[in-house]
Amino acid sequence: MSEPPDGRRSSREVRLIAVRGAEAVERPDMLAGEEPMAIRAGGPGEAATDVAITMRTPGHDEELAAGFLFTEGLVAVGDVAGFELGDPADVAHPDNEVTVRLRAPFDATAVPARSFIANASCGICGKASLDAVALRSPRVSPGPVVMRSTIVALPDALRAAQATFDATGGLHAAGLFTPAGELVRLREDVGRHNALDKLVGASLLAGELPLADRIVLVSGRLSFELVQKAGAAGVPILCAVSAPSDLAIETAVMLGMTVVGFLRGDRFNIYAGAERIDLGG
Repeated sequence: MSEPPDGRRSSREVRLIAVRGAEAVERPDMLAGEEPMAIRAGGPGEAATDVAITMRTPGHDEELAAGFLFTEGLVAVGDVAGFELGDPADVAHPDNEVTVRLRAPFDATAVPARSFIANASCGICGKASLDAVALRSPRVSPGPVVMRSTIVALPDALRAAQATFDATGGLHAAGLFTPAGELVRLREDVGRHNALDKLVGASLLAGELPLADRIVLVSGRLSFELVQKAGAAGVPILCAVSAPSDLAIETAVMLGMTVVGFLRGDRFNIYAGAERIDLGG
């Protein structure tokens, strides 16, 4: 599998002019890496099918490809057999082309039917997709009851583990936590959806799905797509430091998920599934 970001492509040093009032100083700065990655899929002996191209921060690329295919309903638990990267003779960075090899034939007809337009900020889009989510994503399990004190501690734990964000200030993060608030794993990316797909992909490849006893925290706002992806992974409690959309909450209610938003300091809002949050502790 490709290595995690090593600082050479996940971030890059540039020179800039920092203007602070009447003063202007030239200094170095770090920018988050962003490169296109083609996601393909194919069964045994099949030619790979082009599924999507997404802009992402290099690193954990196989996890991103597997997680994307899983959260978009194109593969299931146990389907992934391995990965193939691009030909070094054709592409400068072989990990910019990832083919997910499956144990059974891939249904290529599902790709044009889904009309994927993937980028760093969007998976499947639109209210028309809600019916498809209902068909393929069962309601999540009852899951744990989590103490209020655990919920409010999550953002600091997430932030403390964001190594590339420390260097660049320009990446989103998705963190997987136990009901006691212990960080299991974290993934960063320029795209919120990519960070979550990497997190789900890592759990898929580790044989941990569904995530029925876990909490997920994302660093930005909460959209329909993020709720759909978390629901596909069986996440019962989804938290965000910013606001959810109305369709995100509609989807969460349909899936039986708990959604916490505006999680900042000792304050947060519970938009759905309040029974999983113990406000007394």
